[in-house]
Amino acid sequence: MTHSQPQDPLHGITLEMLLVRLVEQYGWEELGRRIPIKCFTDDPSVKSSLKFLRRTPWARKKVEELYLRSMRKQI
Repeated sequence: MTHSQPQDPLHGITLEMLLVRLVEQYGWEELGRRIPIKCFTDDPSVKSSLKFLRRTPWARKKVEELYLRSMRKQI
């Protein structure tokens, strides 16, 4: 018997890949406007943002949601 699993649109995408794509698409300034968190607005970097997002579930969820919305618009 086969168990079906729901499709996870983020499967196989690391947080770093997701963040880099968002920065490429929006830039740090726009990303900080859309998700106003300090790691995007004050001297942003991928390294510092990843550190914050990995230990802050609510912020990571907002970033994942923005990523999913932006990917749907490209399709």
